[in-house]
Parts: sequence; C-alpha cells; structure tokens
Amino acid sequence: MKNTENRKKRTESSSLLSNLPSRNRAGRTWQLVFLSSTVIGILALTALLLNILDSSFGFVVLHAKTDPATFAVDGVALEDQTKGQLVSLLQNELSRGAYNKLENEKPFADRSRAEVYGIVIERLVKYDVQETWSLWQSVTRSGEIRTYAAGQYPGDKLIFISWLTTDFVSRPQSSEAVTAGIRTAIFGSLWTIFITILFAFPMGVGAAIYLEEYAADNWLNRLIRTNINNLAGVPSIIYGILGLAIFVRLMEKMTSGALFGLVDPTTANGRTILSAGLTLGLLVLPVIIINSQEAIRSVPQSLRKASYGLGATKWQTVWFHVLPNAIPGILTGTILAVSRAIGETAPLVVIGASTAISIDPSGPFSKFTTLPIQIYQWTARPQAEWRHLAASAIVVLLAMLLSLNAAAIVLRNRFARKY
Repeated sequence: MKNTENRKKRTESSSLLSNLPSRNRAGRTWQLVFLSSTVIGILALTALLLNILDSSFGFVVLHAKTDPATFAVDGVALEDQTKGQLVSLLQNELSRGAYNKLENEKPFADRSRAEVYGIVIERLVKYDVQETWSLWQSVTRSGEIRTYAAGQYPGDKLIFISWLTTDFVSRPQSSEAVTAGIRTAIFGSLWTIFITILFAFPMGVGAAIYLEEYAADNWLNRLIRTNINNLAGVPSIIYGILGLAIFVRLMEKMTSGALFGLVDPTTANGRTILSAGLTLGLLVLPVIIINSQEAIRSVPQSLRKASYGLGATKWQTVWFHVLPNAIPGILTGTILAVSRAIGETAPLVVIGASTAISIDPSGPFSKFTTLPIQIYQWTARPQAEWRHLAASAIVVLLAMLLSLNAAAIVLRNRFARKY
C-alpha cells in the first residue's frame, strides 16, 4: 500500500517537474505581453500629448486691416495706452449702437485693461491670420519660414506665439482667432460639473446604501440592480435626448428660472446650465451607484456585527461605521464619474449648449457653453488657426480634469481608514 502511494507521489512530482519549464515559458511570455501593452499605451499617450503641444506654439503671419500706429494718442502707442484711453478710442471709433451693445453686455468700468485692449484689437485693428506653422515646423524650418513669409506676405507681421497664454484663458469667446479666449467656456464647465456633483453624488450614494443595506433580496430589487448596471453602458446621446424631453421641455419653467421670477419669462427657455448639470447627473448616476455599492460591500461584516453587538441601530451602524470606511471607494467612483462628465459633448449639444457666446454665466439659469463644446466648434472650422486654439483649449481641459481629480484624491486619502 505504501509502495503504491510512494509511486503515485513520485509520478505526480515528475509530472510537475516536467511541466515546470513550459509553465515558466508561458509566464515569461505573458509578462512580456503585459509589459508591451503598458509601453504601447504610454507611447500612445505621449504621442497624443506631444501632438497637442506641437499645435499650441509656432510661427504665425498676422495682417492688420488697420495699422495700429493710426490709433496712437499723443505719441503713445496702442499697446501702451491706459484703459481710459482705450475706452475713449472705442467710443470715438465705433458706432453708438456697437459701443452701447458692448456697454450693456458688461460695463467698461467692470472690464480689465487686457479685456478692453482685446476689444480694440478685435473691433478696430482686426488682425487676420494669414498662415500658421506648428512648433516642430517653426523650430526645424525657421529660416525657410522667415524667407517664405517675407516674400509671400510683404508688410505683414511674422511672430512666434504661444496660443496657450493667460490672456487666452481670461478672454471671452470671439469671432477673431487672435482675440478668442475660453473664459466663458471654463465658467460654463465648472458650473455644469458643480450641479452634476450636487445632484448625482447624494442620490447615487443614497441609492447604493439602500440597495446594499436595506433592500431585500427579491426579484424586484435584483431587477433594479440589473437595470442600473445596464444604464451605465447606455450611449450618452440617449441621456441628451432624455434631458431635452424632461429638463428642457417638460420642466422648462423651473430650469429656465421663470418659475422663481429670476429671468424674463418672454425670452427664457430651458436650455440652461441647470438642465445641462441635471442631464450629466443622470449620465453619471449609474457609475456612482455601482462604485458606491462595491465600496459598501467591501466593508467587513465584522464591523457591522460589532456595532450591532454594542446596541447600535441599523442607521447608526451605516452612518458611523459603514460609510466612513466606504468613503475612499465612493470617492474613487465619483472621480471616474466626474472625469466622464467633464469631457461629454453629445448630451450638451442635444439640450442646446451655445456654440457662440461671449457672456459669462452668472448662475444656474444662464445660457452656457463648455470646453468640450468649444473645442468641437473650433476643430470643425476649416482655418488652421482655430485648430491651434482647440489644441490649447485641450491642454486647459486636461489641467482642469487633473486638478479636480487631484482634489478628489486628496479628500479620499484624507478620509481613508485602515481596518
């Protein structure tokens, strides 16, 4: 009997030893595959970032429809004039209707000197972009470009510019590429994301708590869980159609602000920041619910039992023990949801985000645009200079996304607990 067992063990041992080289080869092969996929992903992201940065800098030929020297005052060049001088220049050169329109949009007393100077360049000097070159072309073909511009565009100005500047971030949208900015789009994105989080986060966490801690294990609740999982994969354009039907049309009086008497009821409509935020809230709600459920489910049952053993109620257990330990996972899911919402375009196009607006949003009932909408609108134009602006706006959008994610990660680590 013992001999039979020994022979069986020797056979199994020899079989394992004979398979060991092939298993090691398979392990090394898969390790190489995983390493290669990681390297390819990093290279692809690097190439994407380099391509964006390459379009954010470079030579540009500018043609002024009106020579800036003609607007000099008492020997002071246009670029050196004070805000008051620039306002007086606009008042003298523009028609009364055009000047009053600018004053009604935003009083000149409230505008910065840089903003007034941008209006002067846009309305009076009117720079046209004749031709542009990327950063790589500008660095490797500098002499050739200078010779070409001198012969092809005599009298025009060839300069090396950064499309991504502080003025670009602080200027409102404009019909001229030289003076166009993304301030209005940044405020629109921040307002929209704020309302999205304000709506989706408490509802998502509340639904997850109910489904994990209170809901009975029956067919109805299983159906609800299945549908929530399915909703996480629904195309975003469907949520846009839903938002158009419910928030823009059905709830127009509320989402436009007319119900609260905050806007002119004759011109108000539901295509506002509030509608956009609620639509994106519906979009990310399933993601927050699913990730919050997983986070709550990962809290050890021993903590719940210990709480019950000390006489705590169900709600006290959830509030003081389950939620604090699930917060890191819940915030991780929220980070993923916000990352998806901040880059969405299709739902906002459906509900009526503006593609040309120069007035900053002042509240949830304002008309709006967002950075993804702005980028889409610029890339759709045939002129190359708008694609340079779009690349710069992409850099700003990525910076916003990373900043919001970093803040959420700090909060997650702040509330993290060890069992």
